[in-house]
Amino acid sequence: MLVLFETPAGFALFKVLDEGKLSKVEDLWKEFSTAETARQVVTLKAFSKFENTSEALSAATLLIDSKPSKGLRKFLRVHCDGETLAVADSKLGNAIKEKLQIECVHNNAVMELMRGVRSQLTELISGLGAQDLAPMSLGLSHSLSRYKLKFSPDKVDTMIIQAIGLLDDLDKELNTYAMRVREWYGWHFPELAKIVQDNILYAKTVKLMGDRTNAAKLDLSEILSEEVEIELNEAAMISMGTEVSDIDLINIKDLCDQVLSLAEYRAQLYDYLKSRMNTIAPNLTALVGELVGARLIAHGGSLLNLAKQPGSTVQILGAEKALFRALKTKHPTPKYGLIYHASLVGQAAPKHKGKIARSLAAKSALAIRYDALGDSQDNTVGLENRAKLEARLRNLEGRELGRSAGSAKGKPKIEFYDKDRKKGAGAFITPAKTYNPSADSLLGRTEPLANKEEELVPEPSQTEEPGVEAPAMDEERKEKKKKKKKKVDAEDTSMPEVAVNVEQESEEVRKKDKKKKKQPLADENTGLQNGENVEVGKKKKKRKHTEPDEEETETPKKKEKKKKKKSDD
Repeated sequence: MLVLFETPAGFALFKVLDEGKLSKVEDLWKEFSTAETARQVVTLKAFSKFENTSEALSAATLLIDSKPSKGLRKFLRVHCDGETLAVADSKLGNAIKEKLQIECVHNNAVMELMRGVRSQLTELISGLGAQDLAPMSLGLSHSLSRYKLKFSPDKVDTMIIQAIGLLDDLDKELNTYAMRVREWYGWHFPELAKIVQDNILYAKTVKLMGDRTNAAKLDLSEILSEEVEIELNEAAMISMGTEVSDIDLINIKDLCDQVLSLAEYRAQLYDYLKSRMNTIAPNLTALVGELVGARLIAHGGSLLNLAKQPGSTVQILGAEKALFRALKTKHPTPKYGLIYHASLVGQAAPKHKGKIARSLAAKSALAIRYDALGDSQDNTVGLENRAKLEARLRNLEGRELGRSAGSAKGKPKIEFYDKDRKKGAGAFITPAKTYNPSADSLLGRTEPLANKEEELVPEPSQTEEPGVEAPAMDEERKEKKKKKKKKVDAEDTSMPEVAVNVEQESEEVRKKDKKKKKQPLADENTGLQNGENVEVGKKKKKRKHTEPDEEETETPKKKEKKKKKKSDD
C-alpha cells in the first residue's frame, strides 16, 4: 500500500511496510512517537517537488476542489502501477480511480496514518528541515487564502469605494472654493458673476484678467465665446465694483489656481473610476453608469455584499431613512433610492419612474451577481438587459400614446372618415341630419308684479272683448273710474246674477289674501276691472294678476248689494 501525502514543498509517496499495524487504529499513534518507530511503519518511496509558488498554488487549489493536477497525475502513473493508494480525500480518490484506474482507499486507519506521518514529516523526508518547511507553509497558506477569497488586484472593489468617496468630497470642496472666488472677486467686478455662469470658466477668466480695466486689452476668445466676451468688455467699462489692491488680486489668483487644480484632479479621478468600474463591474456599469454603480457598491460595502441583496433592496438602497419613516407613519414607501440617478430612470416620465426603477433594480441585481461571481469579464449581460429595459420604456410610453390616439398597440389607427356611417356592428348608412330652425324656441320673460306698467292680455277663447290697458297718468285713471261707476249703475238691473258671482269671487280673493299675507297695492290699476271682464270664464289665470284690482272694487260692490236688498224689500 502506498500513501499520498501533500506538503508545501511537493507530493510525497510513502510505502507502508507493515499493513497489519493498520488494523489497530487506537494504538497506531504509538508507532509514530519516535522517528525510529515511524521508519519501521512507513518509508519514503518518491517525492515530486514544486518548481515555484504558482505551481504549488495551482496544485493546492485543485486539491481543494478534489481534482488531481497534471503533475500529480504524471507522478502517480510512474510510481503507482498496480499498487493500492491511500488518500486523505475520498472525492480525490474517486477522481484518481476514474482517470488513472488506480485503486484508492480512504478510512479511519488511513487518516490516523496521515496524522502520524505529519508529526514525523521532517524525519521521514531527508533534506526537508523544519526551518525550511515553516516559511513554505506560511507562503502557500497566504496565497491560498487570497485565491479562496477572490483577492485579485484586478477585482479590488475597495479602490472603487475610496475613489467615489473622494470624488464626492472633491465636488463639495470645489463648489465651496468656487463660491468663495465669486464672492471675493465680486467686490471688484460684480457683473462678471451673471455673465460667466460656469465656475471653472469664471476662475480662468479671473486668473487671466486680474483687474477689470484689463478686460479691453486681453483676448479671451480661448476661454469665452465672442458674444460673452463683448458683454464682458461692456460691463467692465461701466462696472460699479470697488477698487482692489494688487496684493488682493494676487491672493484671488492663487485661489483660482487651487480651483483649477482641483477641477483637473477631479477629471483624472473620474477617468480612473470609470476604468476601474468597467474592469470590476462591467455589466452594472452598462446598466446604471459609473457613478451610480460605484455609489451602490460603496453603500453596500463591497461588490460581494451587494450581490447578496435582492432586487427590492437594490431599488431603495440609499433611501433607508425615508423607508423607515414611511413604515413608522404608515405612509407609502419610497420607490427608488440611489438608482433614481440612473439615465434610464431619468428618461422615463414621472408616472413611469417607479416601474422603470423596479425593473432596473431587478436587472441590476442580476448584473451585480454576474460581475461578482462570474468568470467572464465582458458586459454582454448588461447590454442585453439595458436593451430590454429600453424596449419596456418605449412600450410604456407607446401604450399611453396608443390610448390617446385610439389604438391599443401603440400606433395611431388611421381610418377613412365617413360622416354618414354609424358606429357599431351593422354600420348602416343614413343621410346626414340637417339643421331644423323650427326646433328653436324663444322663452318670453315674465315681469314681476311690482312693475307698474304690467299688461294683462285675456285669451281670445275665453272672452271676445279685448283687455284694457292700464293708464299711466292719474287723470286717465280718474276718468275711467267715473265711467266704471256709470256702467255699474247701468248693469245693476240687467245683471243680478253677475253681481252675485262677483261677490263670491271677492270673498274667495279675500281668503287667499289672508293666507298669503300680502299687502294690497294702494290705488293702482283700479281702472283695469270692467264689469264685463269680471266673468266666470276668466278664473285662475287672470286672478293672480287682478287680485289687487278686485280688492279695490269691493267697497262700491257692497253698496250695490245693499241698494238691491232695499229695492227688493
